[in-house]
Amino acid sequence: MASDTRRIAVIGGGPGGLYAAALLKRLDPERSVTVWERNAPDDTFGFGVVLSDETLGGIEHADPVVYRALQAEFVRWDDIDIVHRGRTQTSGGHGFAALGRRRLLEILHKRCASLGVRLRFRAEAPPAAELAATHDLVIAADGVHSTTRETYAGTFRPTVTTHRNRYIWLATDFAFDAFRFEIAETEHGVMQLHAYPFSAGASTAIVEMREEVWHAAGFDAMDTSASTERCGKIFADALGGRPLRSNNSSWLTFRTVVNAHWSHGNTVLIGDAAHTAHFSIGSGTKLAVEDALALAACIEEQPDLPAALAAYEAERRPVVASTQRAAAASLRWFEELGTYVDQAPRQFAFNLLTRSRRVTHDNLRLRDADFTAAVEEEFGCAPGTPPMFTPLRLRGLELRNRVVVSPMDMYSAVDGVPGDLHLVHLGARALGGAGLVMTEMVCVSAEGRITPGCTGLYTPEQAAAWTRITDFVHTSAPGTAIGIQLGHSGRKGSTKLMWEGIDQPLDEGNWPLSAASPVPYREGVNQVPHALDRAGLDVIRNQFAAAARHAATCDFDLLELHCAHGYLLSGFLSPLTNLRTDSYGGPLSNRLRFPLEVFDAVRARWPDDRPMTVRISATDWADGGTTAEDAVEIARAFVAHGADAIDVSTGQVVPDEDPEYGRSYQTPFADRIRNTLVVPVIAVGAISSWDDVNSLLLAGRADLCALARPHLYDPHWTLHAAADQGYGGPGAPWPLPYRAGSRTPPTGRTDAPKPRLTLG
Repeated sequence: MASDTRRIAVIGGGPGGLYAAALLKRLDPERSVTVWERNAPDDTFGFGVVLSDETLGGIEHADPVVYRALQAEFVRWDDIDIVHRGRTQTSGGHGFAALGRRRLLEILHKRCASLGVRLRFRAEAPPAAELAATHDLVIAADGVHSTTRETYAGTFRPTVTTHRNRYIWLATDFAFDAFRFEIAETEHGVMQLHAYPFSAGASTAIVEMREEVWHAAGFDAMDTSASTERCGKIFADALGGRPLRSNNSSWLTFRTVVNAHWSHGNTVLIGDAAHTAHFSIGSGTKLAVEDALALAACIEEQPDLPAALAAYEAERRPVVASTQRAAAASLRWFEELGTYVDQAPRQFAFNLLTRSRRVTHDNLRLRDADFTAAVEEEFGCAPGTPPMFTPLRLRGLELRNRVVVSPMDMYSAVDGVPGDLHLVHLGARALGGAGLVMTEMVCVSAEGRITPGCTGLYTPEQAAAWTRITDFVHTSAPGTAIGIQLGHSGRKGSTKLMWEGIDQPLDEGNWPLSAASPVPYREGVNQVPHALDRAGLDVIRNQFAAAARHAATCDFDLLELHCAHGYLLSGFLSPLTNLRTDSYGGPLSNRLRFPLEVFDAVRARWPDDRPMTVRISATDWADGGTTAEDAVEIARAFVAHGADAIDVSTGQVVPDEDPEYGRSYQTPFADRIRNTLVVPVIAVGAISSWDDVNSLLLAGRADLCALARPHLYDPHWTLHAAADQGYGGPGAPWPLPYRAGSRTPPTGRTDAPKPRLTLG
């Protein structure tokens, strides 16, 4: 136990601060623990609090007294109702537990008082520095607007992001019988209601909408009373004509708080002071209580306070980061709600339920098999067929399933000629069951290569080698399509093989580079490219067209034009790399001009019955670069010129990008393009499980899912996904020589670990 924590100050009397105080006092009754709370004991903001079974389990182990008190108060229910355009879709098996926030605080007040914690209400806490000097530990539980965090901002290094929806916390004097999401399509725009019971006679009701809808509806000019009355009229059907009520409510914009560090000396942040997660996944109180549990446990386990605070942050940070990623996905979904309202009813409901990626297709099937089966039927799944094994037609090509082997550079060609490694790499993955296998970026000229090891399609020898590969795929893996991705390196060319120094120039033998503008990829490191003039543009356009003609002769089934990742055509699209002042630079319509000229030239040489896709970087992940809104317009332009699908990637345009990595992190960009333009999209980026693929397809966020690293780990990823799901239909047939391996081998037994900590 950290014996250097005898005097403890807690700033903020919310659930996290109170529970931390109670736990620490219970662990050592000799401690002096004081909580400062600026409000009165019965003051509270918001209405209901939802806690998960996981959080309740931690409370049960740590403090049975609090657990029993909560159990006596909880309202429990299983269903979620989603109401849209007069139709209600109900999904069960979700297992919620809620109680009033005021009652939760009363329980914690009583527990603290019984343990001897000093509760100082209507009292501003002394300055954090003063408390730190007179106490062994200061717990800052002072919320999203934390004064403590701002006092030590140089250490905590907070980032606070304000989002673009407005919302207001209201309540009803009756209990809904389910968690209810209701969508209102008004003359001003889309609004939504999030409502759930928290007692036998009351429910929380949150009304949310985009900022511009809020302004258009006139809420900016209304006081709380008028806003509450207006919201009641908008959602009168849900409320049965009964009124809404407020409690010091005001319209808010959600603020996501992230801190680089959570402690400063003997001062530590918990709850909203340390991190926030959007209310649509019901996580604020849950995270604060779990923080308190972890902090108390680490102080109990570690030999001193510095070790305890380090252990607390190490334990909680990845959990919080995961929750914040899920919350961000949910938040973005509601911000983009207007793009989904035309989806089929059950698909819309499934999309809403899986918005955070924490509920997935497989998980929802366990919770509510009938609802999930109805969604699958509406999607078009044959009986017993997972969504990923439904076919998709693009022009004259029918893909037997929705899995794509994403382009992966092998850096192993000689003079642009693909060799045995390319045959084995692409052939093995074609045998592995994917519906579409894509080549790496195939360069249209020697000067357009990224590295000396990159493949090309500008000589007869290269064409013959590619024909050998397509022949193998079509003969040995019938039903698998093989696509070619054509590109030009632009300013990112003449570099070493990836494992010798990614994006580093060659030690010798460099070739001249060309680009939209004379801007090197890395100033002082990479070569300054030549800005293409009219003659140069014509040469490159004709090189792409010639490569497309060769690709058709090689019998590729699909052609993708690479307009992403900072290569030549991408360099024209991004305002960070296109600084031209002629008709090919400036506004987006001009920056699109040359990529569209190339697309038209390629489409003219590519057979009409074979599909053509375009890969784009939907954001540069950098200030001043391509935005998500730009990406929609870029996609719109290519679709207007005949693109059959948009392959939506992100980034790799400038070296100082700042991506928001995470599971399926690029999917929202594909989702937005698909549901704004109603065009097929290929989603990429950290999609690693068949459950993710099924979920994305069934929710209508993607039409195809491209996976790279999973196919490096397992060339037979698709066939194994079929085996794991007990599927043996036409969407994933095993090659005859491999059929004996179509059943999952048995594995050894593993036992789940026991709970880590029980506070006696």
